[in-house]
Amino acid sequence: MTKFLLSVHVLAAIVAVGPVTVAASMFPAAVRRAHAAGADPASVADVRLLHRVCRVYSVVGLAVPVFGFATASSLRVLGDAWLIVSIVLTAAAAGVLALLVLPAQERLLAGLDGASTSRDATARLAMLTGVFNLLWAVVTVLMIVRPGSTTGV
Repeated sequence: MTKFLLSVHVLAAIVAVGPVTVAASMFPAAVRRAHAAGADPASVADVRLLHRVCRVYSVVGLAVPVFGFATASSLRVLGDAWLIVSIVLTAAAAGVLALLVLPAQERLLAGLDGASTSRDATARLAMLTGVFNLLWAVVTVLMIVRPGSTTGV
């Protein structure tokens, strides 16, 4: 059962978190292009699509910690320091995405529909997206390296 849970956990991370990190990273540049193009319908549609990918896959991404907890429980590592750090960083990444990145994307999208888009807001979003991606990268490394692991890896 542990192998099944771990497989689903890893697949969920690849299928759900991967698209969010890529779409969120592409979003600021797409906003800049749309703004430079005078917010033509095609470029605004691209920006909307990237935002939708981020929203939808962030919800799908909830499966990652669910199966992660199940896997950790099965492996009896819920109290290990590397896992606790990973859980905290995962919660931080989810918070950055839900509370900072997605709302900033929505504000920039609204700006394309009428108001002006700020260069500072786009740059700030790019920075927040970088923080989100960095948090996930650290979690991924912790999941692979697992400090203190007795697997000999």
